[in-house]
Amino acid sequence: MDEQVEAFLRHLADERGLAANTTTAYRTDLEQFSTFLRERRRSDVATVTHDDVLAFLLYLRERRYASSTVARRTAAVKSFFAFLTSTGVVPLDPTEQIDSPKVDRELPRALSPRQVDELLELPLRAPTPERLRDKAMLELLYATGMRVSELVALNVTDVDLEQGEVRCTGKGGRVRTLPVNGSATTALEEYYDIGRSQLARGGAEPTGALFLNHRGKRLTRQGFWLILKQYAEELGLSDLTPHMLRHSFAAHMISSGADLRAVQALLGHASISTTQIYTQVHHTGLLARPVHATQVNGAAEEQVLVEDE
Repeated sequence: MDEQVEAFLRHLADERGLAANTTTAYRTDLEQFSTFLRERRRSDVATVTHDDVLAFLLYLRERRYASSTVARRTAAVKSFFAFLTSTGVVPLDPTEQIDSPKVDRELPRALSPRQVDELLELPLRAPTPERLRDKAMLELLYATGMRVSELVALNVTDVDLEQGEVRCTGKGGRVRTLPVNGSATTALEEYYDIGRSQLARGGAEPTGALFLNHRGKRLTRQGFWLILKQYAEELGLSDLTPHMLRHSFAAHMISSGADLRAVQALLGHASISTTQIYTQVHHTGLLARPVHATQVNGAAEEQVLVEDE
């Protein structure tokens, strides 16, 4: 079965263009399924039955896996066998009569506009090169709604301040151009003119990366997490995450009357259902009790689960 799993993962990466994080999640799900089948003495994928798949789902529920995890595992197994059937590896799909489970999806949690303002003001208290960089990154995240992985992957050539736009590459290699103006433009100009040149001196070799660490190298996702954690502690928001700026951008856009399709394009969502979740976000701040969205159909849940919100 391992050979078929590898072929399926290559299909996801090469033909469907799914991101590395997504294919890694599929690998984890299918490895657990494969281990379960071996314990049932099912070494040949062609011998897997409808009852085997049901037994696997029951196994997950008996061990109290979260409903979202069970839904993702189900989606992974169904996609795997759909691939095997389409390529003729198995004659019949044992998951064909298995419905994807419904799952309660927790609404994204967004900062209030006041909290965003407070966060964006923090780096200005000490305008060092690092703080100029931090200000530019936070402003850009909130102004565009891009993912942190997209932010740290930016090169200097991806930003055109004269045109007021930034080009980023999202999931599946999809490139989108995002408008940038106002305080985000100012922050980027100050960082590029003052902060970046000083940070670049710490590097042994020149780099085209836009955001640099103190060694003059490209800042990583982990590096950004640590930076945001420090600001979160200053604000007393222990549960602040990088993705909350993306959530805040989307929620505030929609609450201001922005067209849902326009927000979908800015966020780079492949499915409008992923963007629609922001129409239900209540702006009660980070410390409010989490609210749950109504149940969504499991068939659409696969897209939601792998979309990186």
